[in-house]
Order: sequence, then structure tokens, then C-alpha cells
Amino acid sequence: MDDRDELLALDNQVCFAIVTAARNVVSIYRPILEPLGLTHPQYLVMLALWESEPRTLGELADALALEPATVSPLVKRLEKQGLLQRARASEDERALAIRATPEGRALRERALDVPGQVMAAVGADAERLGLLRDALAPFAGGRRGR
Repeated sequence: MDDRDELLALDNQVCFAIVTAARNVVSIYRPILEPLGLTHPQYLVMLALWESEPRTLGELADALALEPATVSPLVKRLEKQGLLQRARASEDERALAIRATPEGRALRERALDVPGQVMAAVGADAERLGLLRDALAPFAGGRRGR
């Protein structure tokens, strides 16, 4: 195999490494989030709301780098679980303001243990994970630093 062929080797693909790592990261989070009653995508929605609320569906989608059509079912499920609520925004009655309920805000306290559990599961400290996150920033479409 020459150098050009080596460039096409599966194990040399950045895309394959990122996709595989993403799948593995989600599987690490699954048992940690299960006691909170959250899936990984639901956890991300709650993180965004704990960071800033109220948010419209579009603002949540932007924060999560997802399409509104992807975020909408997550919001609906979290609303059914009693963790967030949607109400007409006072400044624009066409928009729905999404915010955590008291139960959703209380869940934040329990979620404070999640990062430490993840660090323990992967055997890395916050500094090392921060370096990894920052190295991935160019692939995240500019999400970091917003």
C-alpha cells in the first residue's frame, strides 16, 4: 500500500474516529443519566435551559447545533415528564418560551454529579477533557466560543 492508499484506510479517517468516539461517549453517559430519567439528547436540552432560560425552540436548536424539528420532540417528551414547560412568550405571542419547571430546576442539583461520573468512567480529569473538547471545536461548526 502506498501513502495515497494509506490515506483511505478506515483507521486513518478523522470522521470515523469522531463518529466512533461520539457513539462511545453516549454509551458512557447512558447509565449515568438513567437514574435522572434522561436520555443524552434530553440531558443536552436541560443543560441548555439551565444555562439560560427562557428560550424559544429556535434558540434551543441553535444552542444545541440541531434543527428545530429534531429538538421539538425532545421538548415535548421533557414537558410530559414535567421537567419543562412551554408558554406563549410575553414579548411575542407567536413564540413559545421554554423554561425548566421547579422539578426540572431541582434535577439540576442531581445532575451536578454527572461530569465527575463521566470523568471517572473515562479516566480523565476536567483539564484533559477540556483539551479534547477544545481540539474538537473546529469540527463542531464554531459552537465553542459563542
